[in-house]
Amino acid sequence: MNARPLAILKTGLMTAVGSDAMSCGAAFRSKLTNPTPTRFMDSTGTWIMAHQVELKDENPGLTKLARMAATVIDEVLSEVPRCEWPGIALLLCVAERERPGRIDGLEDRLFEQIQALLDTRFAAQSAIVTQGRVGVAVALAQARKLMQAGAARRVVIGAVDSLLSWQTLMHYDRVDRLLREDNSNGFMPGEGAGALLVGDPSGQAELLCTGVGFGREAAHIDSEVPLRAEGLATAIQSALTEAGRAMHDFDYRITDISGEQYYFKEATLALSRTLHQPKEEFDIWHPAECTGEAGALAGAAIIGLADAACRKGFTKGPNIVAHMSNDGGQRAAVLLQYRGAP
Repeated sequence: MNARPLAILKTGLMTAVGSDAMSCGAAFRSKLTNPTPTRFMDSTGTWIMAHQVELKDENPGLTKLARMAATVIDEVLSEVPRCEWPGIALLLCVAERERPGRIDGLEDRLFEQIQALLDTRFAAQSAIVTQGRVGVAVALAQARKLMQAGAARRVVIGAVDSLLSWQTLMHYDRVDRLLREDNSNGFMPGEGAGALLVGDPSGQAELLCTGVGFGREAAHIDSEVPLRAEGLATAIQSALTEAGRAMHDFDYRITDISGEQYYFKEATLALSRTLHQPKEEFDIWHPAECTGEAGALAGAAIIGLADAACRKGFTKGPNIVAHMSNDGGQRAAVLLQYRGAP
């Protein structure tokens, strides 16, 4: 079955390595990193390093999330007349509810703060997507439903997150998941925001989302069940079926992997379960090496990198498999294709 494709009309990003999509894309291409010490120490008495977004007159917590989100949403709507903004739905992706140290107010206060900063109101179809790293994939599926039902012509998908709170960092330090000199099997925390303006394909040069799939992994990172990557393989295969494609049709992968061996192993196992014809290479990119582990930002960073790679000509090819995994077992895959101008 060939699903209705969605066009990625514009991307916006704010990360530790760039304040907009263009600068972030260049940083991703050059594998630029910018870790700095946080205000927190780990259990060994060492300052925790993180990929931090620097803002003038910075206020941590919900206020910083709102400012980052408003900036990237303004970026993707920069060419849309302001009088049209109230007719556009905003699907805002944030941390999953079970995430340790999750900031209070994500459901009831963040959306209002963003609207206040932008001095606008978004359409009644707007919603909060509390799905962490898989959130952007969930939002793409929701956006497609809105458009198919005639409830929206264009949708903004926003994503904002930060792991740089004391409660969150202390949890991941306690379970030995932070990257340190004595622990290579860990991630460096990060924060940031991303946005996508999606709509119908125009027939011009543009990145398309041609399939979305979901799965659930019983052997998630906190379980003691042997990992077979069945959940991620299911998500990828569902997306392939929806798009009417096979895994060997694709040129490379972009994922949310941020350094932990579990997720590298999962990606390898999922590939072995879904690739049924040999390929000389099937490269894997992971923008989290530049942004750090930044939760809900992952999907926006992945699509932002894909869009930049295709438009700037440093891509491995026009067909991309993107996949994301939550610690709780939720899995998602998004198929992307860049179509040049006629």
